[in-house]
Amino acid sequence: MQGLLLFGHGARDAAWADPFRTVADRVRELQPQLQVELAFLELMQPALPDAAAALVARGCRMVGVVPLFLGTGGHVRRDLPRLVGELRARHPDVQWSLQGAIGEHPAVIEAMARAACESLQPTGTGT
Repeated sequence: MQGLLLFGHGARDAAWADPFRTVADRVRELQPQLQVELAFLELMQPALPDAAAALVARGCRMVGVVPLFLGTGGHVRRDLPRLVGELRARHPDVQWSLQGAIGEHPAVIEAMARAACESLQPTGTGT
């Protein structure tokens, strides 16, 4: 079974994670056979090891880890590879693949550019 582990930074404000939960829900709609978990680096739950354990408990043997970060900063460059290394050690029977920051994917760049352009269109709200 295949799993997808979406990984965000986390924040003190619980509402901050709403767009990430929406992404996870949309992935589940698009790929109903895929096991999906959302995890956070800090300040929010579940933490990466807990979300990973949930996927493993559901029988996932191949898990893609996708950082929901706009760019490759220190957390994606240093912290996440170390954390995925710990997952590999803890669950050696699972194949873990670490992807690049989602914000650097061409489709995401295109979507953000289009959304930015659309934001200039009159909305009729008087703002």
